[in-house]
Amino acid sequence: MSMQDYRIENMYDLSQTIAADLFAGKEYPWEVLGDISDFIVKLGNTLPADRFEKRGENVWVAKSAKIFDSAYIGGPCIIDEEAEIRQCAFIRGSAIVGKKAVVGNSTELKNVVLFDLVQVPHYNYVGDSVLGVHAHMGAGSITSNVKADNKEVVIHAGEENMETGRRKIGAMLGDYADIGCNSVLNPGTVIGRHTNVYPVSMVRGCVPAFHIYKDKDHVVEKRMD
Repeated sequence: MSMQDYRIENMYDLSQTIAADLFAGKEYPWEVLGDISDFIVKLGNTLPADRFEKRGENVWVAKSAKIFDSAYIGGPCIIDEEAEIRQCAFIRGSAIVGKKAVVGNSTELKNVVLFDLVQVPHYNYVGDSVLGVHAHMGAGSITSNVKADNKEVVIHAGEENMETGRRKIGAMLGDYADIGCNSVLNPGTVIGRHTNVYPVSMVRGCVPAFHIYKDKDHVVEKRMD
């Protein structure tokens, strides 16, 4: 396992997000976190009026999206086409919700990019995170984005450590990553493409693509036959 495995091109299909330009010139996904808010405002002002409507200050919602009346959407935010924002969802701002993505009941988002077809459908907290296409977080699973000691988050991949300079980093989920119910992803967790995490897990560090995380001592490669 090498830090290089978690570069943007190894984690994400950038054709599956309205935010592809946000990642330009960056090497690792957590590098986008400080730019999400400004990027939304810049992109939102270019979105076609026949497909998107502006609601309040710096909130753009696709006309084909389904927004439940009890959902709260704070700006800056973009809700892409055919996304679904369900009952009592709480979008605090600096959030990009991809095409056909689902933000479920009592789910909270803050400073995130959700690629197309992401599902965070039940009681999830997703903060300072990037979730790739088709990523899924089971009911009650959350991203913890601040360390108990309030120190800057360091990304750990095997024997390699990378300082981020950021105090708040949640989780980076690669395309098709699947997180089991009631799991906690500690600050700076990175999950590779097509990797599954067992329910009620506590994950920290980097988990390689195409693996199953059972616990910290049992991370096994997927059988692809």
